[in-house]
Amino acid sequence: MSVELMLNAVSINFIAFSAYLDVTQITGVIFAIFVVAVAAAEIGLALAIVLRIFRNRSSINIDEAAELKW
Repeated sequence: MSVELMLNAVSINFIAFSAYLDVTQITGVIFAIFVVAVAAAEIGLALAIVLRIFRNRSSINIDEAAELKW
């Protein structure tokens, strides 16, 4: 959750500085779109991990997920 908040803060900063420095260029918006794409990939990876745990353990229990440590 904290990583998502940091990514959103960076996106807002990119857009704000882009609007402040040069209104005609949209480089800040382009970087913000890349940040959103990275966040979507992160969510997809987390969902894949949760689904793999469910497939192997037949439950989504946090205590059982701790057994995946090396």
